[in-house]
Amino acid sequence: MVDSLSSTEHLDDGSGGGSEAADPDAVQEEALEAHISEINFDEQFYPARPRALRPKARRRHFNPGQPPFEPDARNTVYVEWLRNQSMLGDAKVLGRQLSGQASMWQNPFAWPNPRAAVERASVWFTAYPLSFMTKPGQSFLGALGDPGLWEAFEQIGINAIHTGPVKLAGGLSGWEQTPSVDGHFDRISMAIDPMFGTEDEFREMCQVANDHGGTIVDDIVPGHTGKGADFRLAEMNFRDYPGIYHMIDIPESDWHLLPEVPEGEDAVNIDAETERALQKAGYIIGELQRVIFYEPGVKETNWSATGPVLDVTGQMRRWVYLHYFKAGQPSINWLDPTFSGMRLVMGDALHSLVDLGTGALRLDANGFLGVEKSAEETPGWSEGHPISEAANQIIGSMVRKVGGFTFQELNLSIDDIKSTSANGPDLSYDFVTRPGYHHALVTADTEFLRLTLRLAMEIGVDQASLVHALQNHDELTYELVHFTTKHKDDIYELDGEELTGAELALKVQQTLRDGITGEAAPYNLVFTANGIACTTASVITAVLGIKDLSTITPEQTIEVRKVHLLLAMYNALQPGVFALSGWDLCGMLTLDRSQVAPLLSRGDTRWINRGAHDLMGVNHTGQAPTSGMPKAVSLYGTLPDQLADESSFARQLAKILAVREQYGIAKSALLDVPDVSHRGMLVMVHQLESGDCEVTVLNFSDQEMAGTVRSEQLETGALVTDLFSGEEVGSVDDLHSFYIQLEPYQGTALLVTLPEEEEPDTEAAAEAEAGADRDAGTAAG
Repeated sequence: MVDSLSSTEHLDDGSGGGSEAADPDAVQEEALEAHISEINFDEQFYPARPRALRPKARRRHFNPGQPPFEPDARNTVYVEWLRNQSMLGDAKVLGRQLSGQASMWQNPFAWPNPRAAVERASVWFTAYPLSFMTKPGQSFLGALGDPGLWEAFEQIGINAIHTGPVKLAGGLSGWEQTPSVDGHFDRISMAIDPMFGTEDEFREMCQVANDHGGTIVDDIVPGHTGKGADFRLAEMNFRDYPGIYHMIDIPESDWHLLPEVPEGEDAVNIDAETERALQKAGYIIGELQRVIFYEPGVKETNWSATGPVLDVTGQMRRWVYLHYFKAGQPSINWLDPTFSGMRLVMGDALHSLVDLGTGALRLDANGFLGVEKSAEETPGWSEGHPISEAANQIIGSMVRKVGGFTFQELNLSIDDIKSTSANGPDLSYDFVTRPGYHHALVTADTEFLRLTLRLAMEIGVDQASLVHALQNHDELTYELVHFTTKHKDDIYELDGEELTGAELALKVQQTLRDGITGEAAPYNLVFTANGIACTTASVITAVLGIKDLSTITPEQTIEVRKVHLLLAMYNALQPGVFALSGWDLCGMLTLDRSQVAPLLSRGDTRWINRGAHDLMGVNHTGQAPTSGMPKAVSLYGTLPDQLADESSFARQLAKILAVREQYGIAKSALLDVPDVSHRGMLVMVHQLESGDCEVTVLNFSDQEMAGTVRSEQLETGALVTDLFSGEEVGSVDDLHSFYIQLEPYQGTALLVTLPEEEEPDTEAAAEAEAGADRDAGTAAG
């Protein structure tokens, strides 16, 4: 007990009492001496600027142990034990070290700068800790910091790793930690989860990435936490901890309005009738715009009620708290008078950037940061709220202030992507065209994909501000929020029909379900109303008509690889970030549902697309060491094997990425998505920084294609050169078009340049002029 409450570890949470974890003068001196070692974006383009100091700070370190006595508010030892693990406490310690430092004022921060972010890291590897296989005895973070992995990434053209969530998550029940309920997105601490490695390994990973010209992208969750120390202190009504959350103290006189909490649980989701009763009584704002992860009997509303909890004054309390997602993810209140939630989130972001050494942060669930009562009988305002925009601007500005950048992985309408990108994160995940390119593949028709690209252009979304991705740990999302919310009544045309936005979304969703689940592909599963649980490879096998994954032949594997490269081209040969995962690099298939039956029991089918993968060929145990996740079937093999084979997926991907890098396609601007002469063709016309045009042409069909590429952006007489072969394929005619042929599922990148004007021969011109003068003189004589 003495060790766990030593004076150097007992820290103030912002409400008085306690002492600092480290000598402030020593920390200040260390921060002022911390210089950025690499040349940054500003220095490259503005060499006259003074070299910026990289802020540096350290969070406190606490060994929780397990003190004696009852784990409730009567036990001051338990309360202090919780305080020493709280994120709000860590946030204050970090903030005190950074206040007043010159290094906090060295970077521009007011406006998002997507092209600076793309300049720094344009090709990302998306990792998932629970599925990443390592050497025996090696941690996940140790594996991501392995120089051999980064050497392989350099050969391919990958220059960033998004680690996924690796900090402690889940909850606390008494003295015991409870497991995560949402893949470690229910954060409870700034400490690294020992299952994934140590803080030193994280810092070493950042250093190795930097040595190879790369960047580490970490996660913060500004929308919610797990039920850790901060939430337990909030339940106890301890100081300003209740201000972290949207939680309402229900007086005992109205406990009859609340449902009983089942034995063994600490809270229960309230049903719609209870929600209305509590709203009528004036306690909560009631129904919100939608119920994410809706499941009858499990999550019917966005509100849950706690059981009776003893607070620090000896009073029993019951709370009703908001959770946009699962009950174990209480939502953060960004407009509480204590601003406790804001302080917690800012501290978490700074810890990652200035303590661990990352270069960027993903903002998870950052569109749900404001909630407000609406008119009677209408849902509360919870999406697209100005508080979300303001909070995102504050977070994005703070991250840019210390030299990093942010991206949001949030499924928004195109309008909301435009508005949030004006002030908030530097980059946004491309949820708009992602289902579009899958739809193009399933139907061999790019009409819907072209529609989404054009809408983004019309609304003013810069494609360079988007993260265009293949597979990540989630489902193939097809909510099509743009069409089902703000534009549900707008009229669109698809396949010769006029449809409302809502009707169009239903049609596209049904087409995808029919094409890549059910009888067509029983190995893929629908995930709630959000999308389809699948891998990129298992989408392709469905399109190719393969119903039994165990029967795939070598010839079919080559065909899968060809289509996979086409999808990689779509995402890579346009402006913005290109992201892919180990499931893509290894060509992983889905797991049989029997292999993960316990994980599927509560309806989360995404576990079938999260099979373990051995990227570097270092583990032959058949499962991921950190989680026990079964290894899925790999069609392409390990990276070392692929890099030794010029025909492999990795080697061919490297050629695509080399063209992307050489010609600066990632920083180009989308000019046109023209009509096409073949329904399976997609054409994107980009303007490069050089002023030339690059044209990406893709064939999403299984038929050979011969047709015309036509765009008013192409100047007559310009030469058209294939960037992969270097061969001239033609020139632009008087109709601003040129002819092209593509094999099934083939794509290419074309450079369109005006021929250089010939320099005039001054000597010949002078001689001709002199001759003309002589002739004139003779005629006059």
